[in-house]
Amino acid sequence: MQGEGTRDRHEGLMSRMAETLGADLEAAELRGTLPPEMREEMLHACIGCSDPAGCRHWLGTHSHAESAPGFCRNGAILRDLAVR
Repeated sequence: MQGEGTRDRHEGLMSRMAETLGADLEAAELRGTLPPEMREEMLHACIGCSDPAGCRHWLGTHSHAESAPGFCRNGAILRDLAVR
């Protein structure tokens, strides 16, 4: 089981990635396009990432992007949730 600190760190990374891609996770939940259980699955996918340091670096060099880096396990979902 992952520690609370790990969960919090990855929740922060996932939120920053969503923001960078133009996806509002809270609004998507309210619209019903992101069921709460899917958001939890996304968080678990993020926790399983093999390169969180690379993610932090990528986020530090991008304030906006059309797509996530190739290693992002949630990139496709976040892209689909992005408001264009």
